[in-house]
Amino acid sequence: MLAAFAVLTAGLLAFHRAVPNAVGHLGSFLETFLPWLGIVVVVLLVLALLRRSATALVALLLPVTAWTYVFGGLLLPVVEPGAHDLVVVQHNVSDENTDPAGTARALVSAEPDLIALQELVSPALPVYERTLAADYPYHVVRGTVGLWSKHPLTDTRLLDIKPRGIAEPWSRGLRTVVNAPDGDIATYVTHLPSVRVRASGLASSWRDESAGLLGKAIAAEPLKTVILLGDLNGTVDDRGLAPLTSRLNVAERGFALSFPAAFPLARIDQVMARSATVVHIRTLPATGSDHLPVAARITLR
Repeated sequence: MLAAFAVLTAGLLAFHRAVPNAVGHLGSFLETFLPWLGIVVVVLLVLALLRRSATALVALLLPVTAWTYVFGGLLLPVVEPGAHDLVVVQHNVSDENTDPAGTARALVSAEPDLIALQELVSPALPVYERTLAADYPYHVVRGTVGLWSKHPLTDTRLLDIKPRGIAEPWSRGLRTVVNAPDGDIATYVTHLPSVRVRASGLASSWRDESAGLLGKAIAAEPLKTVILLGDLNGTVDDRGLAPLTSRLNVAERGFALSFPAAFPLARIDQVMARSATVVHIRTLPATGSDHLPVAARITLR
């Protein structure tokens, strides 16, 4: 029995794309929590040792190998910063955040070049603008998302990623150009629709539709170098984000589980890039949000 569970776990890790998504988005649900299958491996190891089962111990080599292949690279040592690196911070600050000034100061302490924020609401927005102004003289806001930068920003426009089923006003995307010392970077700041876990399964249709619209916009982007910063309400393993992960590089090092802040289970706050490498991603200390901020180092090619 233990050996059978070990083989099943290895199969889910290695062939998670084979799990169908037609009923309740089961495949996406599995992929959201895929790294946690490592806990199953540990439990099976303990049980195999208690039962002194050589067969189970040998079978456990399969899920251990599969987990290491899929996620082991994220644990490798971080490469030293280079001369052409850019540091960025991505944070859903929460529309219920009672300390926007403290949140802004916490993000500045990471000394990033760019700060992307989501869930910017009218009462808090002036606070972020005042607190960040000294260190980030350039910023743009569209709807509830914004970008603060140490470098000039040009050619900013609203990004339409609104799913057809949402009738109320909804603006959660922008595109701008960061005039960085190493060249212009098309930078996208987005907040995809929320995903809910229900008795019928994972409700992610709006998120998936919005990801598709965003993927098309990035595919049509004329600038070579692209950075995407956003609360994507999905992990990089989730097939619902395939329109993005098929076009953009994801972090090479770091897990950076960002949600929920009280007990992070998944990284749904993402930094992706085209013609650039997201070398490392990490979480920052908690703020007044239900998300943890993430900071990433990007090497420009």
